[in-house]
Amino acid sequence: MKPVGIGLIGSGFMGRTSAEAVTRYLQGAKLIAVTRGSRAASLAAEYGVESEGDLDALLSRSDIDAVMISTPHAAHADEAVTAAKAGKHILLDKPMATTVEECDRILDAAQASGVNVMIMFGQRFRDCNIEARRLVREGRIGKLTMIQELALASGGLATLPAWQSLPENVGIFVGHAIHNVDRIRWITGAEIVSVSAQMRRDEASGNEVSTMALLGLSNGAMATIWASWEIATPGFPRSACAAWYAGDQGNIDLDAYGELRLGEKKDWSVMAVQPPIDWAGDGALSPVRMESYRRQHQEFIDSIREGRAPSVTGEDGRAAVEVAAAAYKSAAENRIIHLPAEKKWDGARDTNERVRPIDNEERHRPADCANSSRHGTRGRERH
Repeated sequence: MKPVGIGLIGSGFMGRTSAEAVTRYLQGAKLIAVTRGSRAASLAAEYGVESEGDLDALLSRSDIDAVMISTPHAAHADEAVTAAKAGKHILLDKPMATTVEECDRILDAAQASGVNVMIMFGQRFRDCNIEARRLVREGRIGKLTMIQELALASGGLATLPAWQSLPENVGIFVGHAIHNVDRIRWITGAEIVSVSAQMRRDEASGNEVSTMALLGLSNGAMATIWASWEIATPGFPRSACAAWYAGDQGNIDLDAYGELRLGEKKDWSVMAVQPPIDWAGDGALSPVRMESYRRQHQEFIDSIREGRAPSVTGEDGRAAVEVAAAAYKSAAENRIIHLPAEKKWDGARDTNERVRPIDNEERHRPADCANSSRHGTRGRERH
């Protein structure tokens, strides 16, 4: 079977991560071209591929079967819909979009074209999270009662790319704590059915800097998410992407970038460890950091080649955005927002339905691309 031809949309921190993953780590995939962002030409040159001047040109290429999109959040919906209409499978960075309605547009377009949409929830592919899910699902801590999820950082919004503070990209909860929302759903298998949130905003800019959300789950458990970029240095230890899961027979102490510990029968045991990322040496392309992206991106490629739905679906992306949107609404209106326990997207495809394989004699049709504004990526985004 021929390799899946990949086009990158976005050339910033995560665009380079995807370029590295496809080129150095994946089986059955080949990087073809890059577009969008001020660094598209240099990124393409670094990896020995072509740089396309605009989205239409990239999507019109018959040697590109799938795209990986890592651009500002507000650009996701238009880019993903356009890619789907062009017959390209889509690996889309989180958040899926900035509104539930935009998520529905993406899902509708993907279903109409018979292409896969997978969301980059990379935390699902880290060892400590994988083991935590296994422990919860196997009942090692008994009945789950309470969860506390953390996404804490110091230094303020200036430590993030400037585009993340633009109003159209919404804020840190949808941009970063979306990982925590998805981790709760993925580990527990439950849906989030109520949201009550409070937010702090920067006085000068009005941008969100901290959010605390209280969530009710469909299995009767309750959870909190604390996301902040205004923690005074040196910050809290083990809090960048951490969680406590409490059950009636045991507890889980989870640090996605460190240790997973299981507390049962009065003792704590280390169940999994992620080695530290070598930021001073290999930096963002450290093999330790890249391992979760290798797993995530390979799952996307395998789903295409095997003609099946990916393990992280567009519906998962939609569900997380729905919770984030409810948090913003709750904070604005100072009330609890109730959500349905079942997914609401009306066009849900049977997960057993096979997508169109890439080696059919009938190639993807040429792109029917609408012109849209160009968005670049700048700086480092935490994943």
